[in-house]
Amino acid sequence: MSDNAQSNRMPWLIILAGSLIAVMTFGPRSAMGFFQLPMLADRGWDRSTFGLAMAFQNLFWGLSQPFFGALADKYGTGRVLVSAGVLYAAGLVLMANATAPIWLHIGGGVLVGTAIGAGSFSVILSAFARHVTPQQRSMAFGIGTAAGSAGMFLFAPLSQGFISAFGWSDSLVIIAVMMLVIPLLAFPLRGNAQSGSQAGSQYQQTVAEALREALSHRSYLLLTTGFFVCGFQVAFITAHFPAYLGDIGIDARYAVIAMALIGFFNIIGSLAAGYIGQRYSKPYFLAWIYIGRSITVTLFLLLPQTPLSVVVFASVMGLLWLSTVPPTNGLVAIMFGTRHLGLLGGLVFLSHQIGSFLGVWMGGYLYDRFGTYDEVWWLGVALGIFAAVVHWPIREQAVTRPVPSPA
Repeated sequence: MSDNAQSNRMPWLIILAGSLIAVMTFGPRSAMGFFQLPMLADRGWDRSTFGLAMAFQNLFWGLSQPFFGALADKYGTGRVLVSAGVLYAAGLVLMANATAPIWLHIGGGVLVGTAIGAGSFSVILSAFARHVTPQQRSMAFGIGTAAGSAGMFLFAPLSQGFISAFGWSDSLVIIAVMMLVIPLLAFPLRGNAQSGSQAGSQYQQTVAEALREALSHRSYLLLTTGFFVCGFQVAFITAHFPAYLGDIGIDARYAVIAMALIGFFNIIGSLAAGYIGQRYSKPYFLAWIYIGRSITVTLFLLLPQTPLSVVVFASVMGLLWLSTVPPTNGLVAIMFGTRHLGLLGGLVFLSHQIGSFLGVWMGGYLYDRFGTYDEVWWLGVALGIFAAVVHWPIREQAVTRPVPSPA
C-alpha cells in the first residue's frame, strides 16, 4: 500500500479510543438531572442549590477547556485525558458524600466540571484532526460527537436504574469507579500538536500569536458568540427537564425515556451533521439548527403537553442537540488549521459553557422565584433566533496569512 493511501485511511484506533472516552465523559454529566430530586429530598436543599452546583460544573468545564486544550496541544492529549478520569472520579465521590451545599458545589460542580473540560470535545476532536485529512475531518468530528451522544443514551437509563437499585449516593460512587477506565483508553491519543499525519502542513505560531489572530477575526468571534446559545439551551434541558416533567404531571419514567431519546437521536443528528458539514455550508447549516430548536421548543410549549408530545419533542431535539459541534469545530479548523485547535476550540467552548452556566443557574433561580420554568424556556427560544442571525454572515474560509519567505 502506498504512503498516500495509508495517509488517507481513517485512524480507527484513535477514533475508537477517543469515542469511548467521549461516551464516559458526557454520559454521567448528561444524567445529572436524575439525581436532583432524590438528593434534594434527602438533604433538604432547594433547586437553586442543585442548579448552582450544575452551573458551576458547566462554568468550570468552560474555564478549564482552553487550558487543557493548550496542554494537550503541547504535552499530549493522553496525559490530559488521564487527569480527566481521575478528577471525574474524585468529583463524583465528593458529590456522593456531600453533607453541605459547599461540597456539592466543589465535587459535582468544580471537580466534575474541570474533568469534563479535560476530556471534552475540543481535546478529543483536536486529536482526531491531527490524524485525518481535511476531507475526512467533518465526518471524524461527527463520529466523536455521536459517541458523546451515545453516552447520554446509555447513562440516562443506567443512572436511573442505579438510583432505583442503590440510591443516589451509592450510584454516584459506582459511576465514579467507571470513570477510572478513561486513563486506560487514553494511550492511543498520547500525541501532541506536533504529531500525527497532518503535522507537516501546520502553520507555526506561538500561543500568543494564535490568540491575537483568532480574537481579531470577525467570523471566529461570531462563531464564539453564537455557541453561547447552544450551551444555554442544552444545559437547561439537561439539568431541569426531568423536574419540569414532574411539575406538569408527566410520569417520571418519561423523563428517562426523553433523555434516552435525546441521546439516541443525538447519535443520528451528530453523524448527519458530520456528513452535511462535509458537503454544504457550515454557517448556514448552524443557523438552521438554531431556528429548528426555537420552533421545536415553541411547539412543545404551546401544544398540549402529553407523554406523546414529550417523546416527539425529545426525538426532534435529539437530532438538533449536539449537531452543532462538528460544524463548529470544523469551522475553527478551516479558519486556523490544527496547530492550536485544542486552545482555539476550547475558547469557543468557553462561550458555550458560560451559556450553560446561565441556563442551569437561571433555571433553578427563576423556578424558586416564580414557581415555573416558562421564562427560561422562552428566553431560549429568543436566543435561538439570535444565534441563527449571528451565524449567517460567518465566512467558511482560512484566515489570510503572510506567505513564508523561502529559506
